[in-house]
Amino acid sequence: MVYLPFLLIFNLISYFPSSSHAQNADLILPLKAVNLGNWLVTEGWMKPSRFDGIINKDLLDGTQVQFRSTKLNKYLCAENGGGTVVVANRPSPSGWETFRLWRVSESCFNLRVFNKQFVGLGSQGVQAVSDTPTDTETFEIVRKDDDRNRVRFKASNGLFLQAQSETLVTADYAESSWDDSDPSVFIMTIVNTIQGEFQITNGYGPDKAPQVMQDHWNSYITEEDFNFMSANGLSAVRIPVGWWIAQDPTPPKPFVGGSSIALDNAFTWAEKYGMEVIIDLHAVKASQNGDEHSGARDGFLEWGDSNIDETVAVIEFLAARYGVRPNLAAIALMNEPRAPGVTLDALTKYYKAGYDAIRKYTNAYVILSARLGPADPKELFSLASTMNRVAIDVHYYNLFSDSFTGMTVQQNIDFVNNQRASDLGSLTSANGPLVLVGEWTAEFARNDASMEDYQRFAKAQLDVYGRATFGWAYWAYNCDRNHWSLKWMIENNFIQLK
Repeated sequence: MVYLPFLLIFNLISYFPSSSHAQNADLILPLKAVNLGNWLVTEGWMKPSRFDGIINKDLLDGTQVQFRSTKLNKYLCAENGGGTVVVANRPSPSGWETFRLWRVSESCFNLRVFNKQFVGLGSQGVQAVSDTPTDTETFEIVRKDDDRNRVRFKASNGLFLQAQSETLVTADYAESSWDDSDPSVFIMTIVNTIQGEFQITNGYGPDKAPQVMQDHWNSYITEEDFNFMSANGLSAVRIPVGWWIAQDPTPPKPFVGGSSIALDNAFTWAEKYGMEVIIDLHAVKASQNGDEHSGARDGFLEWGDSNIDETVAVIEFLAARYGVRPNLAAIALMNEPRAPGVTLDALTKYYKAGYDAIRKYTNAYVILSARLGPADPKELFSLASTMNRVAIDVHYYNLFSDSFTGMTVQQNIDFVNNQRASDLGSLTSANGPLVLVGEWTAEFARNDASMEDYQRFAKAQLDVYGRATFGWAYWAYNCDRNHWSLKWMIENNFIQLK
């Protein structure tokens, strides 16, 4: 039995549909949809200015950092990747020399190592052995005013961390200096950052985050946008949501309540302008892919069998609250699970349970996202054959792989017309499940493309993905990067859908 918190039970009762199998009987396929990305699930790259008000905005949760001792000219390292002491003897950094930040306050942090332990104080010096951070695993990162990458670590005992030697790192230094000869001074290198929902809410903190998020929800997508979408030939929206929506209005910190009200508004606006809605569970607790859009705190993929029940509870909340809506086209059970971290066995168990939960409330379509990474594109077909009204979701980008880097404009277009058409065709069969191209975009790996090039590339994708039996959804509607913004592409005559 899935355990449902009291608040979730209350919400389910409040939104229980009048019919236990409410159904969108008039759904016309294939859908022409757009993703409302960066609305209810933050993706910082789409609008970086959202983070501008955060103090130390370059040191958010999940930021990967490396530290070189100025005295020894060697890097701090969690020996063996964690589970033992921290040393300062590596001439060059790699995985063991990289630390992931957990932000405790504007200047205090936990440091998580390769094997997921936290750096802390021990009897034999500084070590990385604890699986859970406490005060002794919390450090203030003191930054030099005129050189923000020159730092010192103040430990919970009030003293500074120092590299006494290559094999002895302690937290017992009381002097204060920024000289290279000071054993407590380190050069910090930021090697990767995450800008997702956890980062923005924890970055602003409980006093500021609620208003920041509410202002964003109220302005980023409005009723006028649904009018624009409908008037320009779109028939549906795919709306990413996070697991914390099920615990509105008081989700676990640092997340902020209110996203369910925004989703309520989206359904109302969509219905007014004759549009369908796909709810996509984009961010799953414990993260199904480690990406910022999964709501991950530090980029580790940790979703598995132990998270199935709590994830099904989110799906049940969504189905109960929105199953009665006449324009609910589908609920997508999980966005972009990544292989091999998410196993096919765990995913299959979850998809079965999620499907059953939805069927308690609605006959809306259930969308099963194919795994990213080394996985058979047809691996979900046997499962789908046991279900009714399901679709397989695949995402096609001419990006995120070195194979696209050197392609000319024409080669990108040919790849869509040949390889993508073949891939999609192999998934489409008379007896198989419906197929949704749930994400694609007209951006590609060229910085010299003309307007005509973008028009031709977009048209090729529209022609090929138009054969997807459930439909397609462009990523995204609103984005600072113009070619990712379907609104901008339509307004500037790069794409015509009518």
